[in-house]
Amino acid sequence: MWLLIAFIAVPMIEISLFIQVGGAIGVWWTLLIVLTTAIAGSYLVKQQGLRELGKLQQSFSELQDPSEPLANGAMILFAGALLLTPGFFTDIVGLSLLIPKVRQAAFIWGRSKIKVASFTASANQQRTQQPNDQVIDGEFQDITGDKKPTHPPSGWTQH
Repeated sequence: MWLLIAFIAVPMIEISLFIQVGGAIGVWWTLLIVLTTAIAGSYLVKQQGLRELGKLQQSFSELQDPSEPLANGAMILFAGALLLTPGFFTDIVGLSLLIPKVRQAAFIWGRSKIKVASFTASANQQRTQQPNDQVIDGEFQDITGDKKPTHPPSGWTQH
C-alpha cells in the first residue's frame, strides 16, 4: 500500500514543484537546475560509491561486519537513481542520501528495525575434498560413424 501511495504522491509533488519553480524563475532556468543536479549528482554518486566499495573490500579483508558499507552502497545507488530522475523533490532526497551523516542515521534506524542473528567469518576456511571429487582430463574421438539399416524400411518406421 505504501508503494502505491509513493507512486501517486511523488509525481504529484514533482509536478506541483515544477509549476511553482518554473513560474517563479522561468522554464529554462528550471530545466538548467534539473540538468545540473543530475550531472553533479552522478559525479558525487561515482565518487562516494568508489569510496564505499573500498570500505567494503576493507571490511571483507579484515573479516568485519560488511553490513554498513553494503547499506551505504545501496543508499548511494538509490540516491543516484533519484538524482537522475527529473524533479526537485527526488533531487532533494537524493542529495540528502549523499550526506554521510544522513546515511548513518538511516542505517541506525534500519538496523533497529532489522534483527541480524549473527555474523561469523573465518580466515581458515578450507574446502574439503570429497572422495568422488575427481577430474579426469582426456581427449576423445567419435568412432560410431553413420549406421546403415540392415533391412528395408517398413511402413511403421522411417530410416
